[in-house]
Amino acid sequence: MPEKSLLQLIAEGDENAYRSFFYEWQGRLFHYIRTIIKSPQVAEEVVMDVLTKCWVGRELLPRIDNLEGFMFRIAYHRAIDFLRAASRDPKLVDLLMEQIETADAAAADNLVISKEYDEKLREAIGLLSPQRKKVYLLSREKGLSHKEIASELGLSKNTVSNHITESQRFIQQYLTEHLNLVLVFIFFYK
Repeated sequence: MPEKSLLQLIAEGDENAYRSFFYEWQGRLFHYIRTIIKSPQVAEEVVMDVLTKCWVGRELLPRIDNLEGFMFRIAYHRAIDFLRAASRDPKLVDLLMEQIETADAAAADNLVISKEYDEKLREAIGLLSPQRKKVYLLSREKGLSHKEIASELGLSKNTVSNHITESQRFIQQYLTEHLNLVLVFIFFYK
């Protein structure tokens, strides 16, 4: 289902559409927030907070042009808010420091996994058609909205949206076929 259609259904209160949105974003946000806050338990709570806020403010969702940028920006700010609040609580600081030390022990393994993932992601992006690749990179690496990409490349906003949707579908399929299934689970479904 196209992103805008899904957001419109959520704005109208469609719980099945929200459930689909929730499961699509839960793992991605968790992985991202966990890189900021080393605690899996806290990262999980921050993800729940972000996704709950999306449901509470659902009527605004259809107005978002760059959903991925929006979601990661909110997640980042919620994680930073948590860290600021935690810095004022000595017990919480101690607990987080323990978890950071544990996370550092696993960092070497994660680095290898992350490098393999990045390599396969670059391979997948390289296999996109030149136009799809350009659209995808403007969206993901430069953070441009669909409207900005459409304007820059002289395309319609719907064409840009279709290119991004199809690129994501192809990349996820490529990664599923070329990465160890455990890695796919870690990056997409955890």
